[in-house]
Amino acid sequence: MKIEETVILVDRDDQEIGTMEKMEAHLQGKLHRAFSVFIFNKKGELLLQRRAEGKYHSGGKWTNTCCSHPRPGEPTFTAAHRRLQEEMGMAAELNFVFSFVYCAAIQDDLVENEYDHVFFGITDALPIPDHGEVSSFKYITMARLAIDLKENPGDYTRWLAICFDEVMDHYQQLQIADMQ
Repeated sequence: MKIEETVILVDRDDQEIGTMEKMEAHLQGKLHRAFSVFIFNKKGELLLQRRAEGKYHSGGKWTNTCCSHPRPGEPTFTAAHRRLQEEMGMAAELNFVFSFVYCAAIQDDLVENEYDHVFFGITDALPIPDHGEVSSFKYITMARLAIDLKENPGDYTRWLAICFDEVMDHYQQLQIADMQ
């Protein structure tokens, strides 16, 4: 029996206004809280995952290290650590970097309307992904990813493409490749 997943509905200021079953929130395009984790190795390369084909949307597409939704009553920071372990089988110290709101039709009448909290982490630990969530992974330089997002946008999730410029700005400001 599959457990029903619930998301936290929020307003444009990230204030909680209720909860809703996850699929229903995506069908109705309701704004809800989410997070995205970007893990870099000490060379400054980003760890990407390819979403498992069986995911309810965006299956087979490349995306950031992990992303999901906090559970009702769960701090977003705690949820980011939980999902990094569940999806990628790894732990890292995470730092909140920025938030953004986006709304994008993704497929089959599903809409991602999310207030997304972005976290960065640095580790050379290798992932041990859950193959129900992740079909493969790779490390890529940010410069190469910028080119590939332009040349092959259909290979990537919408939210990665939407937030990439801001991720790159913060990456450059933090000089992640120099942090060892």
